[in-house]
Amino acid sequence: MQDLLHAIGFIITFGVFFVGIIIAEAYYWHRKGRTDIYDFKETVASITTGAMYKIADGILIAVVITGLYDFVYQYGLQYVPDDGIWSILLIFFAVDFVFYWYHRFMHNIRWLWTGHVTHHSSTRMNFSTALRQNFLYDLNFGWLIWWLPIALIGFDKNWAIIAIELNLAYQFFIHTEMVNKLGWWEKFFNTPSHHRVHHGSNPEQIDTNFGGVLIIWDKIFGTFVDEKDAGVIKYGLTTRQPTTLNPIRLCMDEFICMIKDLIRHKDLKILWKGPNYVEQTYGREEETSKTVETGKFQNS
Repeated sequence: MQDLLHAIGFIITFGVFFVGIIIAEAYYWHRKGRTDIYDFKETVASITTGAMYKIADGILIAVVITGLYDFVYQYGLQYVPDDGIWSILLIFFAVDFVFYWYHRFMHNIRWLWTGHVTHHSSTRMNFSTALRQNFLYDLNFGWLIWWLPIALIGFDKNWAIIAIELNLAYQFFIHTEMVNKLGWWEKFFNTPSHHRVHHGSNPEQIDTNFGGVLIIWDKIFGTFVDEKDAGVIKYGLTTRQPTTLNPIRLCMDEFICMIKDLIRHKDLKILWKGPNYVEQTYGREEETSKTVETGKFQNS
């Protein structure tokens, strides 16, 4: 119960904070005459999907993850964080490194993409896009990829929760067009410039810049593209772009599309192949693309 109360408190506190920043950014662009940056209905839809996600996430952490973490912890390295600043740096790097791969898997495994697609379906880049998330994250077990390695290293459960939530909080601030280049910070950290490329749907932008806080993982593993080399950035999906702002459909349509593909083609590889596997292998039947328009022909 205590864990659940902490989760609820976190959701309310950061929710109010983030919505306040969204309002301030919308006002800034309104004063600049840029009415294309924000759309009220889309912003409401994004905030609603974000609220559904964080409520589900808070319940999952309090009811499932904390217990599972304690169970896995006893079989891990049981690292004792007695090295001060080095312990903090270790969990910071560990959490961000694992997130890089989790994020990359979300773009290349359709089962995971059905949750992440919601975040990429916005055709605008602003702070409300950061909140455009999907409660399926908490139901598809993808979170195991992020949480279990941290538990096996042996970090304290509370340390892990704080490190993961701070990692996600940082990522909120890279969803904006207000900020251009940030000098030397760009060399090591993920920035609005780098993340705008990640959200692009043109060929040069697809499957790039997966980092959470740090951009060094992309540079090491060959997925980094600088904004100046990315061409004109077009936000949104390359196909099956949503035509609805219904928050439930924004979260569920691509999952339903995947299930229909499974039934139609009787091919279990659809679950773990990329989001464009069906198009490449079988083609896309008009009926599916007409009724469920929320996937992505290629990952972005």
